[in-house]
Amino acid sequence: MKKAYKFAVAAAALAFLAPAFAQEEEVEYEGTVGWTPVAIGIATPVQLPWGLNRWDVYGLDLNLFYSDAPKMVGLDFALLAETTRKEAKGLMAGGLLNLALDNVYGARLGVGFNYCTADVYGLELGLIGARNNIYGADFELLGATQRNVTGFQFSGLANVSTERSYGATLAIGTNIAKTAYGLQLAAIFNMTEELHGCQIALVNYAKECPAGFQIGLVNIIRDNLWPVLPFVNGYF
Repeated sequence: MKKAYKFAVAAAALAFLAPAFAQEEEVEYEGTVGWTPVAIGIATPVQLPWGLNRWDVYGLDLNLFYSDAPKMVGLDFALLAETTRKEAKGLMAGGLLNLALDNVYGARLGVGFNYCTADVYGLELGLIGARNNIYGADFELLGATQRNVTGFQFSGLANVSTERSYGATLAIGTNIAKTAYGLQLAAIFNMTEELHGCQIALVNYAKECPAGFQIGLVNIIRDNLWPVLPFVNGYF
């Protein structure tokens, strides 16, 4: 108990003295006033240092409900939501929302929504995921959407890539990609315009299949010699 108390006092002292670390001549992003090694509080901007959305954090960002920082490098925890306006590197955990307005490098965990307007490199775990591109591993209880996915992705209902999927996409419901390279595995339905790899589901659909095959009850490759076949369809 005493150790925990001493840690809390030390963290508060660091956060209170954080303005001393400000280096305005080295600030990379417009609107920031400097950087801090520790940021703690209830919800931005009610924390130390005051007005966290003006401070880059290199270290620990701990807020009870909501945190907001221009740039985050290290560990970021908030009970409800965490936001990074610029680049984020490390471990980010927001209970209901992880929001990034620039690239993410590392892991984002939660039980709600993982949203990124740019690219994600690493691991994401949540209820719903949406981003520009993801490179790594993604686990979403309901579904995920992005332009391109490279790596491994699992969702309960659906994985949707508006451009390409590279690697393996698994879903209890549906996998959809404009072009699929690798494996699409679903309990119900797989769909792609162009298949380079393997589809396994109850129903599989591909507009064309330059190289690959389908396994399922109904397999459709529209430009194939036999467009619809049971059990197996493909082109080699």
